[in-house]
Amino acid sequence: MAGPWIAIGQISAPHGVRGEVRVRPFGAFPERFRAGLVVRLEGEPERPLRVLRARIHGDTVILALEGIRDRNAAEALRGRRLVVAADQRHPLPEGHYYVDDLRGLPVLTPAGRQVGVVADVEPNPANDLLVVETPGGERALVPLVRALVQVDLAGGRVVVEDVPGLLPGLDAEEQV
Repeated sequence: MAGPWIAIGQISAPHGVRGEVRVRPFGAFPERFRAGLVVRLEGEPERPLRVLRARIHGDTVILALEGIRDRNAAEALRGRRLVVAADQRHPLPEGHYYVDDLRGLPVLTPAGRQVGVVADVEPNPANDLLVVETPGGERALVPLVRALVQVDLAGGRVVVEDVPGLLPGLDAEEQV
């Protein structure tokens, strides 16, 4: 399994005395943690850890990892992030994207003018926000909704509607 590596969760604490760990999963797919899954510790891709048992407990996942047999071994993993190779990520439904796939993509108007790059995605209760960094160094937050944003991963770009006030630096004639 080769990189790049994608973080899928962080070990928060040991669970019990038999080496199980509590994991705070990243993303909306805690079911990805299942028996047989091979994960690695961030920074240690040469050390595979096979999941022996997994169960969801509230907003955490409790894992039994091969080779981690007692509380002391589990405690040594506290705070470590679990990673998988990018090709092992959980498949997403159509219209959903991994943040890592969006970061760095150019942001264009429908007319094709580049107005920035995707710096990040911020979670928000109503809808996620696309963080766009403009050429002038400003950061704009754009609601990540289909009415305003079209993601074209195959084309390597994000198109944002040129709504007045949405993105700084748009010329008045480009706005509708």
